[in-house]
Amino acid sequence: MQLVYVFDAYCGWSHGFSGTVRETVSRHRELPVEVVSGGLFTGERRVPVSAFGYVQGANDQIAELTGAEFGAGYQRLLADGSFVMDSEAAARGVAALRRIAPDRVVELATALQRAFYVDGRSLSDPATYRRLAEASGLDADAVVAAFEAPEARAAAEADFRRAAALGVTGFPTLLAVDGERVTALARGHATADEIDQRLAALRA
Repeated sequence: MQLVYVFDAYCGWSHGFSGTVRETVSRHRELPVEVVSGGLFTGERRVPVSAFGYVQGANDQIAELTGAEFGAGYQRLLADGSFVMDSEAAARGVAALRRIAPDRVVELATALQRAFYVDGRSLSDPATYRRLAEASGLDADAVVAAFEAPEARAAAEADFRRAAALGVTGFPTLLAVDGERVTALARGHATADEIDQRLAALRA
């Protein structure tokens, strides 16, 4: 069995789920973990954030339910309204981090969300990955090179196909995959204790 975490770095609910997924992975070190980018803002959905009028209300709900932080840098982006969330670029970033530090991918994916939702940094900007790499003790040049490499684009597209093949239509989704059996452990929100109960039921 393995855990498959399907999220989008530009998804507020995924940001709210960060603490739960980190705690779950910490509790279940015996389970391999795959992190897959879902592709929330691609194609015609790549428009200025001001086009999504529900964002602030959703963020308030996420913060109340999960305790997630939405920082001043991010609030400035919302107030300006011109920022465009590009999930393909974010997925390239996740792919780059996964390539450089595969055993730390959950930690780094959630750190990437903090870079956006707390600090207001663009996930299309190589400087964001340089800063994250330096803060995480990684080779910053290697991370930026991986982000800019053609292989990262191919990996992002492969992630989107993987998410679709798993039947994931919303983010975040945490799955338990055991051969051909795919079981949803969480969709949108759950506590680590709730996920533990569902895992225990699967193993019973």
